[in-house]
Amino acid sequence: MIEKRLENIETKISYQEDQIDELNKAVYQQQQKLDQLEEICRALARHVQALAEAGNEGKSQANERPPHY
Repeated sequence: MIEKRLENIETKISYQEDQIDELNKAVYQQQQKLDQLEEICRALARHVQALAEAGNEGKSQANERPPHY
């Protein structure tokens, strides 16, 4: 009876170890994807900032009064 219980416990531990390994892989893959998405967001923010700065330079010249006013 004790051997049967030990065998069941070993089986459960083995199953849990496999599940933990699978979960670790999933977390690692999600972290990799998250890192990629964060880099994309940073690149987009830099791009939007550059466009805003370029737009502000054009607006300041467009909003100036002509010399004859």
